[in-house]
Amino acid sequence: MVYRQTIDATSYQFHDLRDLLAKATPPRSGDRLAGLAADSAEQMIAARMALADLPLKQFLNEAVVPYEDCEVTRLIVDSHDVSSFAAVSSLTVGGFRDWLLSDAASAETLTKVSRGITPEMAAGVSKLMRNQDLILVASKCAVTTAFRNTIGLKGRMSVRLQPNHPFDDARGITASILDGILLGSGDACIGINPASDDPAVIGELLRLLDDVISRLQIPTQGCVLTHVTTTLDLIGQGAPVDLVFQSIAGTEAANRSFGVDLALLREAREAGLSLRRGTVGANVMYFETGQGSALSANAHHNVDQQTCEARAYAVARAFDPLLVNSVVGFIGPEYLYDGKEIIRAGLEDHFCGKLLGLPLGVDVCYTNHAEADQDDMDNLLTLLAAAGVTFIMGVPGADDVMLNYQSTSFHDALYVRDLFGLRRAPEFDDWLVRTGLADIHFRLSGNAGPLPEFASRLIA
Repeated sequence: MVYRQTIDATSYQFHDLRDLLAKATPPRSGDRLAGLAADSAEQMIAARMALADLPLKQFLNEAVVPYEDCEVTRLIVDSHDVSSFAAVSSLTVGGFRDWLLSDAASAETLTKVSRGITPEMAAGVSKLMRNQDLILVASKCAVTTAFRNTIGLKGRMSVRLQPNHPFDDARGITASILDGILLGSGDACIGINPASDDPAVIGELLRLLDDVISRLQIPTQGCVLTHVTTTLDLIGQGAPVDLVFQSIAGTEAANRSFGVDLALLREAREAGLSLRRGTVGANVMYFETGQGSALSANAHHNVDQQTCEARAYAVARAFDPLLVNSVVGFIGPEYLYDGKEIIRAGLEDHFCGKLLGLPLGVDVCYTNHAEADQDDMDNLLTLLAAAGVTFIMGVPGADDVMLNYQSTSFHDALYVRDLFGLRRAPEFDDWLVRTGLADIHFRLSGNAGPLPEFASRLIA
């Protein structure tokens, strides 16, 4: 279907819904690289005006990636909840924006409609929203998951403790874990990005995490972020797997470039569930995504990168994950050029994920060749905390020495928790109190409780 909009006697034409969504997108380098971005600010505004008048029902009639060509599209269409959609089915995209910002869209109501909203609807309405709109609506969304602790409760923000090491050295990783634990991080999970893909090394890292968590009785979960097939094999060998990790994207072709499909993810989830290692819940999957992943694999079907990202959330939603993480600035400036684009993308991703009912966290990050710095990350971190972000990363010094990118530190988490009065997952908070690692005066210094004794137990 062709869409048209006239502004001051100038007529703009958009070939189909895919083209309309792309032209309405705020500027970013990835869409410019792909030749999908609006040619001018005037064309972008014309696209937004046409998009605002589009009935939400049109998204159910026109797929941006053909149904017969993509299992992600089939998943989106076949799993659409008509009854949940009923509350907003009469709205246009612009009317949907107004409704989301109104008092009628309470946390309870947003939960009820989430399964009726498609990723393309979420992406479409986000293109009409200012940053403050994205923050306000996301802050109203309540998404809670659980494994050994409870993630996503109101007034709380979790942290993934990321103790990466360039040589997967056990002592170096343990030192980073100690650093993070003493500063109150690790309730989302303790998650290692391994430098090696050797299953023997992965198995040793899993056993290291299991030993630390079980010996110190930490109410959290461990994860080694290796390919899902490696995790499946290790589960078969009896390895202590808590969370099953996989990077995912928004098209079948992009997921194939990662070596996965929906059937494999279903198999992995069932394997994770079969271990019954959770104590307060059974959400066993951990997914990571990022704007530009489909484009970088030439698997985007001429869909703008933010809409592709939202479609990845449909994949995640099908598997009831504990954690979903947009690694927003990691892919590089070819896709998000500078701090402004990274900040906008991070807020979009968080909004779309929460609106679709996911426990969305954000790796507030940038690569060293991007036009961004840590002040930009401070800004995004603060905005996301205001928006109710589920979790962020905790990296020693904010500098990942294995992946060679800049993220957020354990002290950054303390800053934002102090600023907004945020707590950790309740079970983790209680554990910190029991061990003497947290009290009413626990702040940036981390100097509370019997730290030397605790440190020696961890290092032993």
